[in-house]
Amino acid sequence: MNRWNPDPLELAVLALVAALYWRRARTLSARGRPVSRARAAAFAAGLATVLAALVSPIDTIGEERLFSVHMLQHLLLGDLGALLLVLGLDGRLLRPLLSLRIVHRLRVLAHPLVALPLWAADFCLWHLPVLFDAALRHDAVHALQHGLFVACGMLLWAALLEPLPGPAWFSAPWRIPYVLVMWLVMLVLAQVFIWSTHAYYEPYLHDPRLWGLSPLDDQKAGGGVMLVESALTMLPALVWVLLQVFRESEARQRLLDAGVEPRTAARAARYGRA
Repeated sequence: MNRWNPDPLELAVLALVAALYWRRARTLSARGRPVSRARAAAFAAGLATVLAALVSPIDTIGEERLFSVHMLQHLLLGDLGALLLVLGLDGRLLRPLLSLRIVHRLRVLAHPLVALPLWAADFCLWHLPVLFDAALRHDAVHALQHGLFVACGMLLWAALLEPLPGPAWFSAPWRIPYVLVMWLVMLVLAQVFIWSTHAYYEPYLHDPRLWGLSPLDDQKAGGGVMLVESALTMLPALVWVLLQVFRESEARQRLLDAGVEPRTAARAARYGRA
């Protein structure tokens, strides 16, 4: 139960991603444009978070014993891990990928009006009992679930943090409702689990229990895990957005006082050219 589960395919994928990132960072450094230590550390932390979620006892306990631990795994993959990976990226690092036609076309998935509903649908649908139980029973479905959590989570955070320039209208004030909707989705789903009157997921009804938790108490604890984790990520995100609002407002006002045309001032403030 408390065993590690080092799946060779998962380890190979993470190792390949780490190698590609290191190679690109080394190339940029050789050109006199080094990746900052903070950015590289964020990406490494993101990979470590995903690795821990997939191969540590979090995986085996969550799959074989406790829904609450399984929920922690999902949040590490689709929220915290995805956030750290996006913090580790910028346009320079992504340029080789963007040269691929298919990747360039898929950039639309990081548009805020696409990424947010796509993430919300993905996260909520996978917690429907029919899909959740299927993922527990079939390794291929489980791998697809985890892959989509990471991918949709990265698209969600990329739309907010913009390692690549986003749409011109998506200035800091518009990011406030974006973060609030993100948080609301998490809060609503958490409340479903916290206030549930019966256990939703059939496999956990028969699995051996841990720590004296009944299936229903375990499910409620899973909702609590979601509440805590969402606060730890969404609250700092909201504070960051509010600081961006103040920064853009001050920059725009300075440009207006200097006689710059309002639309030009707004664009310059948006992209930090004040």
